[in-house]
Amino acid sequence: MEINEIIDITEDLKKRDPQIREVSPIHVTGSATITSEKVTFQLHVTGKLILPCSRTLVDVDFPIDVKSTEIFLLNPSVSYDVEEDIEIHQSDGDVVDLDPVIIELLLLEIPIQVFSEDAKDDKHLPSGKEWEVVTEDQVKQDENNKENKVDPRLAGLAKFFDEQS
Repeated sequence: MEINEIIDITEDLKKRDPQIREVSPIHVTGSATITSEKVTFQLHVTGKLILPCSRTLVDVDFPIDVKSTEIFLLNPSVSYDVEEDIEIHQSDGDVVDLDPVIIELLLLEIPIQVFSEDAKDDKHLPSGKEWEVVTEDQVKQDENNKENKVDPRLAGLAKFFDEQS
């Protein structure tokens, strides 16, 4: 059986992860192999999520492109040996609902941090009154500059050691 559907799971995804701002219609393609004991799905899920940038909080388009193999057992008393990366699900009677599986696949694709193109460029980092976001490179550069500078309170002591050398 061939699968080619566009689904709208925006509300379900937003309930599970409040950082998701928007979800495009999700395109699910693939195939299903049905036997008397199980249904095996070869899925390809594509779409787009809008997530907040970790630095600037602006909207970032995050494309989704996931391939997965999912098995639904129709007879829970039968056990199967399958590969490690294949998920096995129990069917609810005679009904196989792919929505929870697709939602789980999408949630697993969301990275911990997402950066907009402006945030990747150090020139556009946010700042405010008496604060600013700095990069690791800027912190290292500041540390190197501090090592080369002499505290003005100790400047006389530095001259003392220079005179004795």
